[in-house]
Amino acid sequence: MLPVMPKSPALPSGSPLLLLWRSKSILLAMLLAETLAIILSLTPGLVLEPLVYLGLMSLLLQWIALSTLCLTRLLLPWLGRLSITSLLCSLVALLVLSAILMSSLVRWLFPEMLFHIYGKAWYGWLQIPALILVLGTLGALAFHRHWESKQLALRAKQAELDVLRARVDPHFLFNSLNTAVALVHIAPDQAEQVLLDLSDLFRAALASNELHPLSRELELTRRYLEIEKLRLGERLQVQWHLPRLLPETPIPSLSLQTLSENAVRHGIEKMPHGGRLAIRVLMNARRLRLQVSNPMPQRPNRAESTGHSVGIAATRARIEAISQGQGRLLTFIENGEYVAEIVLPQ
Repeated sequence: MLPVMPKSPALPSGSPLLLLWRSKSILLAMLLAETLAIILSLTPGLVLEPLVYLGLMSLLLQWIALSTLCLTRLLLPWLGRLSITSLLCSLVALLVLSAILMSSLVRWLFPEMLFHIYGKAWYGWLQIPALILVLGTLGALAFHRHWESKQLALRAKQAELDVLRARVDPHFLFNSLNTAVALVHIAPDQAEQVLLDLSDLFRAALASNELHPLSRELELTRRYLEIEKLRLGERLQVQWHLPRLLPETPIPSLSLQTLSENAVRHGIEKMPHGGRLAIRVLMNARRLRLQVSNPMPQRPNRAESTGHSVGIAATRARIEAISQGQGRLLTFIENGEYVAEIVLPQ
């Protein structure tokens, strides 16, 4: 059993709240607040000097934006369970609540600040929250439409990926069964283990879960390579480069196994004397990298290269879809070896 490192609870991979904690999203929120402050500073009838008003309004709107993010972070466990419609309504409510609280504070500190010349009236402090409510509602409606369109596209892509995933390679199935049949009389225990490993791989392929822990993926990949090792013998040499403690980072199921299968089919099998397949797990505080490398045959078959590209393309699309664009699959040639690398956020 491989040791794993504990990990704090995380949001579901498909949650739109994940978008809020990207550096680009926080920067965009601050830029939008600053843009709104500039627009309001151009409003006629201001009591203060435009530049003074711009500075104060910028401070107010930045407070509203950042306090909303802080409230969202505090309520993350509850917000993560909401539907997209309820979530957007809650975020707009938090935004308006922050606007009311901050406007009340500014109204008390700077009674002449609010942008209209009649800002000193009882309704003056509601002008900024009302504007925030309108803009927040419009933004939520636009995001809801964008999210629905994105989900439809993802469902269409997922249907395509499910078809690709369900197309079990018949060569691998036949080779595994032939290996088991050949071992039935001479090594029945090994034949039984081949069938158990094969059933485990099929169970993972047909499971509805798109993500599972890294340790589970490494175990499935190891079982697959053990089956291929029985078939190819000394032609297949496998090297594992794993850290002492494995993170519990969820990864797309059978993604590493698919890359290993491609390495065997389009690399090791085509070499007269076989070769070395290396699997590496590299990580830092932000990224997890999974590498599969294999030697390249001198004259790769054109049709086989096309099949290799299809498998890589399907895996790449699946990783990007499941990780909401945060993960990626890279392929490159290094020191005469073909390297496929999965990069995922920690």
